[in-house]
Amino acid sequence: MVEPTESEDKAEMDRYCEALLRIRGKIREIKEGRMDPKVYPLKMAPHSAAAVMLSSWDKSYSRELAAFPAPFVRPETKFWPSVSRIDDVYGDKNLVCTCAPMDSYPSLDVGSHQDKSRATVV
Repeated sequence: MVEPTESEDKAEMDRYCEALLRIRGKIREIKEGRMDPKVYPLKMAPHSAAAVMLSSWDKSYSRELAAFPAPFVRPETKFWPSVSRIDDVYGDKNLVCTCAPMDSYPSLDVGSHQDKSRATVV
């Protein structure tokens, strides 16, 4: 659930509502069989600048719809992602930690259990 706050101005709230209505419209197009449920703009988003500018375009929707899905998305305000979608939701469902293993960090000799609360890292 998304909860807009009082800090958003009317123009931003209008864009938010427009985006929700457009998403609902795409769902309707899929239900009515007018759009492929496996390849549609929202599922394939984000569309990187490189992907939109390729000489070949094999999607069932236009490059313009991919790049500018709503009237308020304009070239001068668009954020162009550096990559397109990778592995769908794999990264959301699987923790990928790039931290070094715990044993690679220096251990601290903090003394007794009572002294641990006063340990400092130098």
